[in-house]
Amino acid sequence: MNSKITIPITIAISVMVTIGIMSSVAFDNQPQITQTPTTEIVHVDKTISEFFGGTNDIKKISSQEELKDIIETSALFGGNFYDNRMFRASMAVEESVMMFDGDGGDAMVAAPTASMGKVRSGGSEYSTTNVQVEDVDEPDYLKNDSKYVYIVSQNTLSIIDAYPAESARLVLKIALDIESQYIQNMFLNEDRLVIFYNGHSDEEIIPQYDFIPRRSYSSVTHALIADVSDKENPTIVKDYSIDGHFMDARMVGNYAYFVTNSNVDHQYPRLPVIMEDSVRIMTPDAFYFDSIEQFSNFNTLTAIDIFGDKINSESFLMGYSGTFYVSKDNFYLTYQQDMPLGFYENSSRDRFFGVVVPLLPNGIQEQIREIQGDSTINVTTQWIKISELMQKSYDQMDKDDKGKLFEMIREALNEYDFKVQEDSRKTIIHKISIDEDKIEYVAKGSVPGRLLNQFSMDESGDRFRIATTAEYYIQHEGTIRANGVYVLDEQLNVVGELGEIAPDESIFSARFIGDRLYLVTFQQIDPFFVIDLSSDTPKILGELKIPGFSNYLHPYDENHIIGFGRDTKATDNGRVQQLGIKIALFNVEDVNNPKVSDDVVIGDSSTHSEALHNHKAFFFDKKSGILSIPISGDAGSLQAVSSAKMFAPEYNRWSGFYTFDVSDEKGFDIKGTVTHSDDDSRYYGMNNARTFHIDEILYTASEGYLKMNSIESLDGVNSIKLGNTGKFIEYIDEEIMR
Repeated sequence: MNSKITIPITIAISVMVTIGIMSSVAFDNQPQITQTPTTEIVHVDKTISEFFGGTNDIKKISSQEELKDIIETSALFGGNFYDNRMFRASMAVEESVMMFDGDGGDAMVAAPTASMGKVRSGGSEYSTTNVQVEDVDEPDYLKNDSKYVYIVSQNTLSIIDAYPAESARLVLKIALDIESQYIQNMFLNEDRLVIFYNGHSDEEIIPQYDFIPRRSYSSVTHALIADVSDKENPTIVKDYSIDGHFMDARMVGNYAYFVTNSNVDHQYPRLPVIMEDSVRIMTPDAFYFDSIEQFSNFNTLTAIDIFGDKINSESFLMGYSGTFYVSKDNFYLTYQQDMPLGFYENSSRDRFFGVVVPLLPNGIQEQIREIQGDSTINVTTQWIKISELMQKSYDQMDKDDKGKLFEMIREALNEYDFKVQEDSRKTIIHKISIDEDKIEYVAKGSVPGRLLNQFSMDESGDRFRIATTAEYYIQHEGTIRANGVYVLDEQLNVVGELGEIAPDESIFSARFIGDRLYLVTFQQIDPFFVIDLSSDTPKILGELKIPGFSNYLHPYDENHIIGFGRDTKATDNGRVQQLGIKIALFNVEDVNNPKVSDDVVIGDSSTHSEALHNHKAFFFDKKSGILSIPISGDAGSLQAVSSAKMFAPEYNRWSGFYTFDVSDEKGFDIKGTVTHSDDDSRYYGMNNARTFHIDEILYTASEGYLKMNSIESLDGVNSIKLGNTGKFIEYIDEEIMR
């Protein structure tokens, strides 16, 4: 199509004042809660084109030429041009991987259970990755079955024969001959691994206003399927590549579903493609939405059968998608709405004539409308006449009357600005049904505010529930913050809501369990809310206020919730001081009066745990009552809790795992610690810390070690060093790489 449209854009005279408010406490990996962005009021005439009519319907992109026209039209809404391509003189390009961390819940207890794998000479019971939704696996760098442990690190794959623990050994450590040097995501299903990594495609193009062709490197995601039935000789059976950065993935049954995100190249827009072993096998159907937004990215959802040849994929032109919720039947993609602030009459002109003028004295209103309707003078001259008229009127008014008028106008403008921001600052939700290789778009919806993470969402029957924090800047009042819970139907229409939860606070953690939502907000104290979701009208059942905050909530049983976060205390100057890691057991048997059955604080402000921002590092096994948490911190602050060797001498830091016996009657009883600080004074840190069990052995993994200890006594059984060994690494040969 060659049709074009022109959308005139008028930048308003006034710009809203930007105010930055400093937070009273700096929290690592917390949502930004006190940042007011610079806001520019823009007026855009709503010219209707053949692509955008404002229906919000999903439309298929029929060709590459139509894609270019859609992109050009969409770009006019914002006036932005962003070219994300990288031009390098060398082919040796190192790609950094975009990571996704999330934390939260599904119906009843969606905690990790002792999953049973394919019958083999392994343990009878074992745990797997801590996931949000039961039977919906999430990718991780470590996967295990009842006998073997698989670890990807940088560009290496290690396979460990881990059971029985006494004879555990490293079977194979090989380097994958790939571009990426930072693999972090894979699935394990029987004897198949699915390994995701980021790479590059390259082509020659002429940059805008240049004349010399240059190499352009675009991000692609590889999904590598490996057969590991022969542990000493794994083979690559499929190597798919899909345009875009890897965002996140889930596995349901034998199908892996994953999302890739590729920035739209405004100069050379093209539809995403899928390749297998460097051969193009399909161009996914691509869609856009008939809504006035700035389409900045292609989000491609791909389904692959890891035991067969079936593959399907669809691409959606939308905003930058970053948070996902996945049930066994549906994939929900969400993003913050990106649209021109002011498109819906939100401009200084509309503000003035729609809000200010109707509140002025009647005589002044009539004169202003006469000036506005005079087509013989330009807009600038009109405003000069109007401002002179208003100033003359103000000079003749009594001081008190003028003050009352200004106050009335301010209140009306605040109400108007609040409504405009509420309409424009929303979370967009896209619902896509999944059934093996079938992918079908279902609906689009929106709610006010922003998401914290994946645990802020949940599906229950035909209802989708979501919790958000909304922040609005109101002139003369500053930032207004509140939280809300919304219930949406099958077509993502809002059918129920509960707003104004904990004003001036932000959501720090959420967990949906059956007909309840457990919600933690924080600013100065930690309100823990129990919210009823048994109907489409959410309501607060109970509330508890305690010092500190919880980053992550994990179900213990139907009457108890484990909270994991930090302790805090208020200082004399009104600020909040961050203290040690805090674990709390909330008793919600009396929903109207929740209470803390027990809590424990580990270390001080120097203490850190990956589980604060990554739920996969959190381990709890209800059957054995074992809780295992990765901890690192200054040795002095930790010595009082454990008799273990608490530090590597050179760094005076300790890293390892704290383990507790947990019961609803006694709360937390520390069993001991498993030290991962290196004896040769090397401090590895505790990123990528994981815990799992096979039968009566507790396995703890860090960057340096895989350690095996008795669950009952924590006595050491075996240990395998995972760090650099100084030995040769066997590369996969050419035949295996096909």
